[in-house]
Order: sequence, then structure tokens, then C-alpha cells
Amino acid sequence: MEEIIFPNQIRMHRRLHGMPMQELADHLGVSLSAVSKIEKGYRRLNQEQLIQVAELLDCSLQDLYVNEQNSQQEVVQAWKREQERRSKINQTAGLKTLGAGLRHIRTNKGLTLIEVAEYADMTLSVYHRIEMGQREVSDKEYRNIAKALGMTVDKLKDSIKKLDEEGVLEDIIEHNDTRYKVLNNARYSNLGAVNGEGGADVMVPLLGSGNSEGNIVIDRGNVFREIECPSNLHNQHGIYAVNLCTRRLGSLLSSRCVLFINPNDVISSGDIALYYISDEEAKLLSIREDENGQLYGVQWNPDERTNLSNSDLTRVHKVVVINL
Repeated sequence: MEEIIFPNQIRMHRRLHGMPMQELADHLGVSLSAVSKIEKGYRRLNQEQLIQVAELLDCSLQDLYVNEQNSQQEVVQAWKREQERRSKINQTAGLKTLGAGLRHIRTNKGLTLIEVAEYADMTLSVYHRIEMGQREVSDKEYRNIAKALGMTVDKLKDSIKKLDEEGVLEDIIEHNDTRYKVLNNARYSNLGAVNGEGGADVMVPLLGSGNSEGNIVIDRGNVFREIECPSNLHNQHGIYAVNLCTRRLGSLLSSRCVLFINPNDVISSGDIALYYISDEEAKLLSIREDENGQLYGVQWNPDERTNLSNSDLTRVHKVVVINL
């Protein structure tokens, strides 16, 4: 995963001249991919190349750099935010890059999560965590996964490295990180009210309202209130809560319940989970497993089965704590 090493204003000056990226690439004798990395700050230019760029864009060398003296404040702040964002990504990039690479290769080979897990002698939940970048992989497991994908260990490593260098995996990584994630702003922070023992309560947003179909509407832009997070969930990322505002699970739970959700946990048979029909609407399901080991969900009143394909698993958020 690249780091920001060269904050610059090359793209701005190129666009001011109405110049396509290809013209700059041809002038430097490099690929379009290289120019893209340069403009995004992932790749440096040597002194000769910097002079070539400045001459082509009819500006001084100083104009190409981003700094407090010669750049607008919003430009400086934008680069600072990007550096911080990339730094956070890079902290866990190894596992996430591996997981994204495995997912990309598996999908291109037309294999399902279950197939690879079985061929690699793993449970579905363990392999799913690996693809989500949430679990380390031993040498033996890596060999089994490579074999399940029909590749040697070296070929698999080289393929993932190449995909990463080409920028193919970044969208997969960010997609896994951001899908249905609670907005990370001040009102969702862990700096809650001070409790009686002098520590800080960890607060999470309480979301959800019922609709006519018996589903739960999740509106993250309209938080009802914040609620104290159970202590055993304090170190888990992305926790949020919903009111049990549906009777589709029958009398299994009281309508006064609050459900705490972990969008990053892997579901299994016997769990209760939210299954997102869209970004704003979810079904509350009791998770079951059929004779083939395939997970599905059940709603009651009236009875309704929801089949869960492997691609649906990222849309299922596990209920980890129920407050009655």
C-alpha cells in the first residue's frame, strides 16, 4: 500500500493548462499509471523530471510543491487529510491487502467462499475473516489456500503483490471498511459522559425505526440518541445499536429490547442478525443452516425464509449483545 511521500500541485497546474494526463506521461517518458501515482503523491520525481514538468506546465519548481507558503489553505489541509487517511490504512494494510487479493482471485476463478474454505480445510467463518483482513494466516493455512485456488504459494504471493501495485485492491479494501459503517464523527466517538467511577462511558448511536413490512429502517443521518455500550464491546470497532421495533421474530424478544450490532463479526447458525436489503432498510433474521451447510435467515409472523448467498455475507450484521 502506497504512502504519501510527495504532496504536489502537478494535477492542478496540468488541468489549468487543459492538458491531458497522457501528454504529461509522454513528456516524461513514463506510463499513465506512473503519472497517476505521481499526482496522488505516491511516487517521487527526480530533479531532472521536476524541471521537465515545470517547463511543460510553465511554472516554477516552487509552484509544484505543496507548502504553507505558496499553497492555498484548503489544498494544504486536503493533503494532510489524505496523509492521515493513508497512514491509518497502512497500519493494517498487510492483512487487508492479503484478504482483498484472495477475494479478487477467488472471484475471478468463479469459486465461492464455501468452496475455498472446504478445499483449504477451514471453516467458513475462519476463511471469511481472512478475506475481510481480520485474521492472520499461518504458513500451513497459506499453503492450503493457495492449493484451493489452484496456485503455488509463490504464484499466489506474486499475484497479490501485482494486484496491489496496480491499485486493483484498494477499492475492495475500502469497500469492506466502509460498507454500512457508522459515520465516524464526533457524536459517535467514545468520549461520552463521565460515569460515577471517574472513567468515560463509551457511547454508540441508537438507530432504527419500524416500517409497514416489519423491517427496520436505519437512518444514520438521524440518530435517535446515544446509548452506553456494554463494556465487553468497548474494543470492538463499528458497534451500533437498534431498537427492536419489529415483531417479525414473534415473541422471541421483547419489543423493549436494544440490540447491539457488530458489522465486522462473522455470523453462524443460531445467531440473530440484521440483513441489509438496502443501505437504509434491514430485516431482522434468525440464522439457520441447511443440510448443505448453507446459511439462511428466518422471519416469522408470517413465516418467511431469506436465502443468503456467499456474496450476501457482507450485508449481514451480527447481533452481539441484547439488552432486555
